[in-house]
Amino acid sequence: MPPFMTPFMPQALAGPEIERLIQLLARLPGLGPRSARRAVLHLMRKREDLLLPLAQAMQVAGERIVTCSECGNLDTSDPCAICRDPRRDRSILMVVESVGDLWALERAGALRAAFHVLGGTLSPIDGTGPEDLALGKLLDRATSGEVREVILALNATVEGQTTAHYITDMLAQANVKVTRLAHGVPVGGELDYLDEGTLSAALLSRTAL
Repeated sequence: MPPFMTPFMPQALAGPEIERLIQLLARLPGLGPRSARRAVLHLMRKREDLLLPLAQAMQVAGERIVTCSECGNLDTSDPCAICRDPRRDRSILMVVESVGDLWALERAGALRAAFHVLGGTLSPIDGTGPEDLALGKLLDRATSGEVREVILALNATVEGQTTAHYITDMLAQANVKVTRLAHGVPVGGELDYLDEGTLSAALLSRTAL
């Protein structure tokens, strides 16, 4: 093939360390390769003020953050700060899909209840069954005698509603009141993306199932 016909083979724009950082950041929700490259360039420009402190904080987090054995929250201690809080009303147990949902409800500050993180929702398509969620632990907590109300603070998705119905049936024989968030939460919406006002209104106007 003549020299002028030789196909152009693009080379890596940066060293393997930077490319590795871009690839890892691109895996984060809401980030793709282009956004990850912009983020890496910003970190490089702010090496002393942002990159190095971030790297140190991430290392410490990786070493110290654990999953709370009681509620499933993430913290640097087990039990977590929420479970250790003596001001919590432990007679009310708020069931959420993920830690992100727990944090969203905490930001709303409408109810100082205990929490229970399921770790997902029932989804036959994704192969997620009851055994994959913290449902056994939920049943134990709900029937311990301390809980009088279980709030199903699940996302208003098909999977979330399916899980809510499953839990309602599971707790049918338990001596607890089962409620759910009011319809202030939009259908198809996810708790972590809602504002605090909407979450507060939904909690305060919860209804029985």
